[in-house]
Amino acid sequence: MSGLAGYGIMDATRPLRNGSEGNPMIATDKDSIGKAIGRIASGLYIITIRLGERPSAFLGSWVQQASFEPPILSVAIKAGRQTQELFEDGAHFAVNIIPNGDTALMKHFGRGFGPDQDPYEGMAVIRGVTGVELLPQAVADLECKIVASQAVGDHVIYFGEVIAGRLNPDVKDPAVHIRKSGFHY
Repeated sequence: MSGLAGYGIMDATRPLRNGSEGNPMIATDKDSIGKAIGRIASGLYIITIRLGERPSAFLGSWVQQASFEPPILSVAIKAGRQTQELFEDGAHFAVNIIPNGDTALMKHFGRGFGPDQDPYEGMAVIRGVTGVELLPQAVADLECKIVASQAVGDHVIYFGEVIAGRLNPDVKDPAVHIRKSGFHY
């Protein structure tokens, strides 16, 4: 590893220290940890889902690619969220990537919807190959089929195999989200 020393990764001539003794930059209190976790950049997405005739959508930020082959995305949803009941094995959902600076989508979908409310009222949508709604103004959207889930802490992570995708040639940059604390959205 000594070849990496010039890159600031490791200085092979200095002994490694355990713990944070003598280093005021390392902290173990919840506030400091929360601020550090909050600096993990994520995107902003509108997650759309349809189970039969029941559509729903919400603003999400915890989406990540989880596999190359087959292509699988992970989406974390707070346990007990109303929309969660639509996320069952075999259901289809889409990840619509929000364009940078598009506050209208964030406001519309960030407010939440009741079980009988149409989340797309007054909005243009297109139907994907799975029947789930896609947002034409998105940077891109990825349609997925739920293949697994795992409860972790106060969230449930759903894994969806990507079965269709669309790239919007008119929109370039996705929104990036940095939080003040890793302990709340």
